[in-house]
Amino acid sequence: MPVFPKISLRPEVENYLKEGFVNNEVVSASGKAAAERKFEALLNHLSHPPSFTTVRVNTHLASVQHVKELLLDELQQVWQFNGLSVPVLQHPDLQDVLLIPVIGPRKNIKRQQCEAVVGAQCGSAVLRGAHVYTPGIVSASSFMKAGDVISVYSDIKGKCKKGAREFDGTKIFLGNGISTLSRKEIFSGLPRLRGIGIRMTEPIYLSPSFDNVLPSYLFLQNLPSAVVTHVLNPQPGEKILDLCAAPGGKTTHIAALMHDQGEVIALDKIANKVEKIKQNALLLGLNSIKAFCFDGTKALKLDEIEDTEGTPPFSPESFDRILLDAPCSGMGQRPNMACTWTLKEVTSYQPLQRKLFPVAVQLLKPGGTLVYSTCTVTLEENEEQVAWALSTFPCLQLQPQEPQIGGEGMMGAGLSGEQLRQLQRFDPSTTPLRDTDLETLRDARAEDMIRLANKDCIGFFIAKFLKWKSTSEKDPQK
Repeated sequence: MPVFPKISLRPEVENYLKEGFVNNEVVSASGKAAAERKFEALLNHLSHPPSFTTVRVNTHLASVQHVKELLLDELQQVWQFNGLSVPVLQHPDLQDVLLIPVIGPRKNIKRQQCEAVVGAQCGSAVLRGAHVYTPGIVSASSFMKAGDVISVYSDIKGKCKKGAREFDGTKIFLGNGISTLSRKEIFSGLPRLRGIGIRMTEPIYLSPSFDNVLPSYLFLQNLPSAVVTHVLNPQPGEKILDLCAAPGGKTTHIAALMHDQGEVIALDKIANKVEKIKQNALLLGLNSIKAFCFDGTKALKLDEIEDTEGTPPFSPESFDRILLDAPCSGMGQRPNMACTWTLKEVTSYQPLQRKLFPVAVQLLKPGGTLVYSTCTVTLEENEEQVAWALSTFPCLQLQPQEPQIGGEGMMGAGLSGEQLRQLQRFDPSTTPLRDTDLETLRDARAEDMIRLANKDCIGFFIAKFLKWKSTSEKDPQK
């Protein structure tokens, strides 16, 4: 049963999403009432965290079994799991992925008189296992001092004024923690006080914090994001492009699966995000990655005379595989209790995706693989983009995916049944929201937990294409 209200959206955005999920094709197949129920279930799921925390093992530096043993030792020492026996599962189809069940929601936590209110983004991080860092705190009780037990709330609509002493607006209880600072210190603005402001001791959802936990061996990553790179199936010695790469989770996964043999080019147009890619590559001991601050829409070299010496832009048909993990509306991220975006903002991504797609197609070698993915649930950015790509680029063929963990694509874009089965749509609404406690974990079978992890994750979409002929072939009629 839901413990939080469904995700709060602007009415025009909710109507837009509903039109996509209750479209004519879906209604004809399952009926309007069933389609509407599924859509409402999705909105409820989006405000709740997934049932599992997912981490990817950096197999370049250590074996999965070794890291799993290290992780179990770490978890026994972490405060949340002190005295608890929580399993760590290796995913059978994604051998480098480990799953840790999330316990919750916990319903008997006593609320404290002393309160702190955090921003929505900080609140979402707390629900995924993070502590509260000082910059995320927007309000604190006037009498709050270091060492106090604090009830933490999320201001999901962004209405609380920074520095307020109390807040009576819409707020969601996240659990209790212990303040490491006084109210005065929290709002002093001093750089030295920008660390953990509240250490969560009784969160509503209990999951491990991965702050500085085996940082060279583990990468915190949503399950579908790990699936993407396995679908791309990079091979040692290949030249691979990650067109929109920050913060580098999939980039480093590509390099690890290639055994760090070959060349992985990572592009992002924001400089500090490119630095993050480089930092992650260094931390994980990966040398095959070259990251550039560059606009992916301009990554195709138009002037053959210009010599860029291995830097962007690149010559046509110079990559064996390309990942286009496109900028998107992010409407599949969880937990997300409120999205304040306008309809114009939500719908602004399809045109950008269609600028990136032709660049990816032209940079890909004949016989090469292009994987397109998003972390959103909209029909417009997913199945409609696949239909558009197939009609716009005759050189592309949709391919079956391995591993196939998500469900098939959603009807509504005019794709055939066979084409929909070749897509992967991760839709959390396909499984009921459920409570997980220690007794449940003791009685659960591993295969049932894996099945739940595959379904109760973020909303995500993956399409895989083969470029079966060159885009440089001249039309004999011209």
